[in-house]
Amino acid sequence: MIDIYTEKKDSKDWILQNDLYFNLNTGNEEMSQNEIDLIQQVDEAKLTPDKHIETKYGLGTIRNLSSGCKTLLNIVKHPDKIVNVEECGPNVLRIIFTMDNIKIYMSRPTLCDIADDVKIRFNDSDIAIGEMGYNAWWSKEYERREADDL
Repeated sequence: MIDIYTEKKDSKDWILQNDLYFNLNTGNEEMSQNEIDLIQQVDEAKLTPDKHIETKYGLGTIRNLSSGCKTLLNIVKHPDKIVNVEECGPNVLRIIFTMDNIKIYMSRPTLCDIADDVKIRFNDSDIAIGEMGYNAWWSKEYERREADDL
């Protein structure tokens, strides 16, 4: 199940600034083969043993990864945290919505492919299944926000 939270909270269990959190924490941790593969898949970058990345644009440091890639690695390496995914593009969201037992924050819907069997729980309450359930939940949420004048 994927837990989605739509109201922002300032808590140590939340990662709201992915680039900063990654640069100070996640980027300093050892990367597993799965995480190295995700870097290749998302940013088409090869991670070297000394934490540099090789891309078609040249050599850089792990801090030069895209915000979406950093967000994905924050989710993978810190599954206990609620991670802000609002800067992620469809390429990263497609991967995120194939994962299980993760917690993410988004204040608005983003168009992305979601498999029909993905279970999504919104705000520890409503459960939706697949892309149709995701879209239906957001439609009701916008109706509620309009009624509450938010």
